[in-house]
Amino acid sequence: MVTVRLTMLCATVTPGDPDRVLGDENVVTAVRAALPPYARALRAPSARCARIAGALAVEATPEEALRDLDYGAWDGRPLRDIAATDPHGLSAWLTDPEAAPHGGESVARLCERTAAWLTALPGAPGLLAITEAAVIRASLVHALAVPARAFWQLRVPPLSTLTLTLRDGHWTARLTPSPAPLRLPPTAGESVPCAVLTLPAGRERLCLAGRP
Repeated sequence: MVTVRLTMLCATVTPGDPDRVLGDENVVTAVRAALPPYARALRAPSARCARIAGALAVEATPEEALRDLDYGAWDGRPLRDIAATDPHGLSAWLTDPEAAPHGGESVARLCERTAAWLTALPGAPGLLAITEAAVIRASLVHALAVPARAFWQLRVPPLSTLTLTLRDGHWTARLTPSPAPLRLPPTAGESVPCAVLTLPAGRERLCLAGRP
C-alpha cells in the first residue's frame, strides 16, 4: 500500500512587503526549524515561491501542478475595485465553485487538478511543497473529502504548514500555524497595496493584489 507524507508550506506572507518578512532572520530561522525532514522539495512556479525557497535555503524543483489559481482578468486588481465594478460576478465566485466570472480558473477546476496531482503522487517518505494558499485549500478539500463549496471556509494562515499523510488509502491532515510572528505594520508613509475582504462565514481575508 502506497504511503505518502507531504508537507505544504503556504507561500502567502503578508499583504504588504513579503521581502521584509523574508529578510527577517528570526522569521526565516523559525520557519526553517519548523519544517519536518524531507527527501525532496517542490515549489509552485511563481517568483514568490522561488523567493521563499531561496530564503529558506531549500532547493525546490518548480512543479506546474502547484501553480496558483488563475484569476483571469481580476489578477492584480484590488478586491474593492472588483466589488464595485462586478459585484454579481464576485458574489458568484465566492459562493459557486463552478463560477469563473474573471475568465480564469474556477475553484472547482483548481480542486480537480490539485486532487489529480495528489492522487498521482508516488509513495514518498517525505515531500515538501512550497505553494500558494489556494492550492493548500484545494488539497484540504481533497484530503478531507469535503465539497468544493467549503474552499473559502478553510483558513490557511501565512507561512503555515499543512502535513498530509496517505496511509491505507486514507488521508489525514494536520495544519500547523507559522512559528514566527508575521504582523508587520507598514512604515511611515507606506500604504499596503492590497484590498481585504472578510467573508462572514469563515472570517477569511482575501487579497487579489497580484501574485508576485
